[in-house]
Amino acid sequence: MLSLYVHIPFCRARCSYCDFYLVTRQDFVGAFFKALLAETRFRSSELKGRSVGAIHFGGGTPSMVPVAYLAGWLREISALCSLTPDIEITLEANPEDLDREKMDELHAAGITRLSIGVQSFLEPKLQALGRAHSAQQSSQVTAEALQRFRSVSVDLICGVPGEDVALWERDLGVALGLRPHHVSVYMLSVEPKTLLHRKISLGQLTVPDEGEQASMYEAAQRELLLGGYQQYEVSNFSLPGFHSRYNLASWQREPYLGFGPSAHSFSVSDAREFRTANVSSLKRYIEAPEAAEGFREELQEEQRFTEQVFLSLRINRGLDVEFLRKGNKLGHQLRERIAQFRDKGWIQEQDGQLYLTGKGFLFADLIAGDLIFG
Repeated sequence: MLSLYVHIPFCRARCSYCDFYLVTRQDFVGAFFKALLAETRFRSSELKGRSVGAIHFGGGTPSMVPVAYLAGWLREISALCSLTPDIEITLEANPEDLDREKMDELHAAGITRLSIGVQSFLEPKLQALGRAHSAQQSSQVTAEALQRFRSVSVDLICGVPGEDVALWERDLGVALGLRPHHVSVYMLSVEPKTLLHRKISLGQLTVPDEGEQASMYEAAQRELLLGGYQQYEVSNFSLPGFHSRYNLASWQREPYLGFGPSAHSFSVSDAREFRTANVSSLKRYIEAPEAAEGFREELQEEQRFTEQVFLSLRINRGLDVEFLRKGNKLGHQLRERIAQFRDKGWIQEQDGQLYLTGKGFLFADLIAGDLIFG
C-alpha cells in the first residue's frame, strides 16, 4: 500500500516558532499547482498500478488555497493510480480559513480528514504564539468540522511562554469537551533562527523549563487516556480506529511519495530502499518541476537498522530484543542498558519485545540512541 504527501508551501505569515519550508507570497499559487500537476504526471510511472490508501496535504497552510486546485490534483491522481474505497485524505488547516462554506467545499472535493492547527483553545496562549485566530474560532471551527468530516484532528502546543500546568490542563479540558477524533500534542520546540529563539536569546521571553514541560506532557497522557484516547505515538492520541493513516504508515516504514517543494519520499525497489527530497525552493520548483528532486540516498544496512529502532520505539509497537542484539554496538552491555532503563521505569519487556512506558515516551529518542550506540 502506498501513501502520498503533497507539500503546499504557502502561509500568510511565518509563526515565531516555525522552521518549516514556506513562502508568504500568494501570487504564485496558480503557478505552483501547474508545476505540481507537471511533477505528478512526470512521475506517473511511480504511481502506475499502485494502490493508495492515504493522501496528506501538508504545508505551509493548505487550507489557504482555493479548493478547486486541490480537487483538480485529486482528479489527476485518481487517473494515475488506484485509490482505495476507504482512502483517508487529510488536509492541514488553520481555523481562520475554515468557515462553513469552505468546509463544505473541502468535503465535496473529497477531503475526509481535517487536521486543524488550533494550537490552543485559550486566548492567552494564542496571543503568546502570535496566532491569527481566536479561542472562540478554535472551538467553533472544531465543532463544525466534527459535523462534516469522517475524522477531525486538532494540534495542541504546550510549554508556551507564560504557561503552567494548570493552564495546560484547562486547554486539555476544552479539547476533551469537544471530543475530536484525534489529538496531537507538541511541546514547544525553540528552533534556531526562528523569531522565538531570537526573543528568548535576548531575554524578552522565557518558556517553561524541562521539568515543567515534562509535567505538562504527563498531564496530557493522563487526561487523554482517561478520556478514552489511545496513545499510538509519542505525540499522537486517537479514539480507537482514528489514528492518522499517513503518519502511521510513514512511521512503520511503508513506502510514500512526496510531491511539491521540500517534500520527501521513501521507496523500496528490489529490496533496496531510497529516501529522496525535492528542492526547498518554490522558484526552482516552478521553473523545472520535472527536475524537482534535489536529494537521493540509498539506505545502507546500518541506516535501516537505526531507523527501525527509533521508529519502533516511537510508535511503541514493540522492538524485538534479538533484532536489537544483532545490530547494536553495545555487545554484552545491551542487557545492562535495558535493565537500567527498566529500573528507571522507562521501558518494559514482554515476550522478547521492548515497549516504552508512558514516562518512557518522554525519552524515546534518548533511549533509542543509547540502545544502538551506547
